[in-house]
Amino acid sequence: MTAQMRPAMAVCPGCVAAPSEAVDTTPTEARMALSLPTIHCQACISKVERGLNAHPGIHSARVNLTLKRALIEADPEVRADDLIPVLEGLGFEAHELDLATLAATQSDRAGRDLLMRLAVAGFASMNVMLLSISVWSGASDATRDMFHWISAAIAFPAVIFAGKPFFINAWSALRVGRLNMDVPIVLALALALITSLWETSLSGEHAYFDAALTLTFFLLAGRYLDYRTRAVARSAAEELAALEVPRAIRMEEGDREVEVAVSELAIGDLILVRPGGRMPVDGVIATGQSELDRSLLTGETLPVFAEPGTQVSAGEVNLTGPLVVRAEAVGEDTSLHRMADLVAIAESGRSRYTSLADSAAKLYAPGVHILSALAFIGWYLYTYDLRMALNIAAAVLIITCPCALGLAVPAVTTAASGRLFKKGMLIKHSTALERLAGVDTVVFDKTGTLTAGTPQLENLGAFSRAELAIALALAEGSSHPLSRSLTAAARAAGIAPAEVTELQERPGFGTEGQYQGHTVRLGRAAWLGADQGSQTAAWLDTGDGTAPRGFLFHDALRPGAAEAVAQLHAAGKEVLLISGDTTAAVEDLAHRLGIQKWLAEALPQDKAARVQALSEQGRKVLMVGDGLNDTAALTAAHVSISPASALDAARVASDIVLLGQDLEPIAEACVVASKATKRIRENFRIATLYNVIAVPLAIAGFATPLIAALAMSSSSITVSLNALRLK
Repeated sequence: MTAQMRPAMAVCPGCVAAPSEAVDTTPTEARMALSLPTIHCQACISKVERGLNAHPGIHSARVNLTLKRALIEADPEVRADDLIPVLEGLGFEAHELDLATLAATQSDRAGRDLLMRLAVAGFASMNVMLLSISVWSGASDATRDMFHWISAAIAFPAVIFAGKPFFINAWSALRVGRLNMDVPIVLALALALITSLWETSLSGEHAYFDAALTLTFFLLAGRYLDYRTRAVARSAAEELAALEVPRAIRMEEGDREVEVAVSELAIGDLILVRPGGRMPVDGVIATGQSELDRSLLTGETLPVFAEPGTQVSAGEVNLTGPLVVRAEAVGEDTSLHRMADLVAIAESGRSRYTSLADSAAKLYAPGVHILSALAFIGWYLYTYDLRMALNIAAAVLIITCPCALGLAVPAVTTAASGRLFKKGMLIKHSTALERLAGVDTVVFDKTGTLTAGTPQLENLGAFSRAELAIALALAEGSSHPLSRSLTAAARAAGIAPAEVTELQERPGFGTEGQYQGHTVRLGRAAWLGADQGSQTAAWLDTGDGTAPRGFLFHDALRPGAAEAVAQLHAAGKEVLLISGDTTAAVEDLAHRLGIQKWLAEALPQDKAARVQALSEQGRKVLMVGDGLNDTAALTAAHVSISPASALDAARVASDIVLLGQDLEPIAEACVVASKATKRIRENFRIATLYNVIAVPLAIAGFATPLIAALAMSSSSITVSLNALRLK
């Protein structure tokens, strides 16, 4: 249903919630952040949150999987040192978060560490395979034993070093009595090495050193691919906080200007904001007139006139004149901080999405252990030969270890990401493609997303060259977006500026000067006594007694906007337009693009609430936006896309970044995502079929090291080749 009602205004159009009118300095709760470097799945999130929320004094605990951290609100007496033992008791390493150190070192160090271990496993497995080929070719007796001992000397240190991530995660789970995907992996590696060493010491025919190294290599390959898909994701909330101004100019007695840290500001302080400066606090203008750029906060295309009494928000940009602002909310009470909190909450909610791999893994670990245990018990009761029973149990674990399962998702994600990258789309989040495949509703922002975000002059030909010369001279004296657009259009048409003298900019109104004895002006309709109308315009008064005339502007469509909307409609998806711009501008764009449902003059919380309401109705929402006012909606959506030209915070909050100007690849991305999800499910079926064939062979005692190595390699290669079909 078309919506045309303006939502209720808060302190400012950029606010998520109105700032408090007074600050109580008595601390009522403590806020903490803990780093959890060992969590890696939905089960870990649930375990941590349940454990923390059950601790006395905890108000809330949210875990962000992407950033591997927990955000906690608790009573003032609760300390991080009290919570770390609780998490360690649950099997998770934890320490108080140092944001600067974490942001600077964590991602690069983790990536290099995984890559180094992958290289060691690959190099060692190739060398042991060469020795194994000699054994398979017929080497026997002392020669075979020598090759086995050399293989053992290579395999033991290589597996211990390369498999460290699996050992650590498995131990963290076992020491608190639970299972995860790394437990069967570690058990298989340990049994393979121990039984192989035992066989070698007894001059046995079979050894699984090559299988253990191959298993380590393939599993590390899957883990590294999964890491690469997560590596570019950072916290949108941190980006929002980074937008705050670190220092401000405080006005003191005698109109003395003192530069202070923003943290030193208090409610009631008078703060000078010069043209081009960003507001450091929420407040009200005490003196001065100017225009404010709220486009990143609200999506409004045009600057807003500001005068004494106008409410302002942290993050807004002062354009044309100096302003003195009386602070009404500072620090964590500003609208920018509140928006950052809203984004952090939305990020935590989205991280609860359970990937296909996590869903498939839930039954895998106990199933593998049960099969291996039954094989051991059955063969031991049948033969009373401990050596044979242990060898067969090890063979079952090696055969069933999740090489193909570990590669099923990363291989497809990497192939699909490569295909979309060629089309100009960068996939940031590991589960973005899976979520995009299920989208049935697409929500677009207007300014900077469907449109270019810059005004474009449309009636240049309606003015004479003399009028254009005067307008150009006046426009060149202003930094207003409409003046810049008028200047570019006039210069492109070969117009030279008239000789206007005494040129001066009137902050908040426009530019004026003297031309041939007349006062000429270019600016706001109200200043020149003109009727603004419904379209964006800058008005020219040539001072010759004629009525002011308007230069009309419109926001140009981004390339591919119409095609993207049409293709999404054709694919059966519902398309909505939600913008902070005026009703007239939003209605006009919706009509031009054939979008039936739209909402104008929406505040940031309105966008996030609408997306959340759609999600609660069972809709899978794709949000496409670029502004600071879109960040909460981007994180609340099932999946999100931002253009590369978007504000950093919006790009960080999104799952996919559109690298070029063209929007048309958005529709193709939905198609590729559906195909990718189909390939992932096919890979799971391939892995299942492989187990159906290989497990009976292992239980029956036919799984020699050669069969195990071939089975693991063939399943992993098959999964990878199926993923490459996406290209």
